[in-house]
Amino acid sequence: MILGVECTAHTFGVSLCNKKKILSNIKDMYRPERGGIIPAESAKHHENISQSIFEQALDKACIREQKIDAIAISNAPGLAPCLLAGMRFAKQKALKLGKPIIPVNHCIAHLEIGQHEGAKDPVLLYTSGANTQIIAFSEGKYRIFGETLDIGIGNFLDKFARFTGIPFPGGPEIERLAKNGKYIELPYVIKGMDVSFSGLYTKLTQLYNNKVLIEDLCFSIQETAFAILVEAAERALAHTGKKELVLGGGVACNSRLQEMCRIMCQERGAHFFCPPKEFLVDNAGMIAYTGELMFNKGIKMDPSKIDISPRERTDEVVVTWR
Repeated sequence: MILGVECTAHTFGVSLCNKKKILSNIKDMYRPERGGIIPAESAKHHENISQSIFEQALDKACIREQKIDAIAISNAPGLAPCLLAGMRFAKQKALKLGKPIIPVNHCIAHLEIGQHEGAKDPVLLYTSGANTQIIAFSEGKYRIFGETLDIGIGNFLDKFARFTGIPFPGGPEIERLAKNGKYIELPYVIKGMDVSFSGLYTKLTQLYNNKVLIEDLCFSIQETAFAILVEAAERALAHTGKKELVLGGGVACNSRLQEMCRIMCQERGAHFFCPPKEFLVDNAGMIAYTGELMFNKGIKMDPSKIDISPRERTDEVVVTWR
């Protein structure tokens, strides 16, 4: 029985996983009154609601805390104040229960949860706020075959949303507005399997200031930015020879991105996997699931030795549980 704790950014979550079955997945999201995430305020949110979320997760799973065998914590990468708040909570519980702790890389957890949907050896198109990466397993590590050269796709969408007065998070509203828009040509930047969105953002601000309809801008954002991502993912499939694509990260909730990936995979004869929304956004279910994979291979730590790694890259983690 593995308890998972998610705390990398705006979401604090707790989950229980046993024999690859996720028994509960409870979370609460910090929402700023305006603008983007304020890390210190998000950390206070995590501290204030952590015990309540913990109790709700136990109740949902019908499990007593004494049944927990280990605690998996998303200790990397992420916003340092948020990671610290989560780590303090996980250490406190681990010490109280006399259980070991399992350090889980948040990005890798997005990939591993794809196994829950049936993927065996996929390429992951990881599209979250701060991270945009094309990842696949090779020679003992999850290698990054392509990534953003400037800002992550989620931060790009939120940045445009803030500029135009759309509240945080901006992605869902951009998707809604796009349904009534038409295409406008925008900068399209891809270098091999690396992508860039800063020039696209600059052009969008210019068009918005010139009174171009917000619906047209939102439609064009999706068609352009997502086409860039899908092209990079297709190149990774061709380069690695893999036959599976998994979507991960909050932006993967977008139905147009899912549709474009599905069409590309059909044309290539590849299998497409997209976890349910609750496992695409930041969540503890994927942390508990990955923690169980690691725990079953003997990966665990003394709670006193755990620490956060805010800038840990996906390809720095030695994967010994596969």
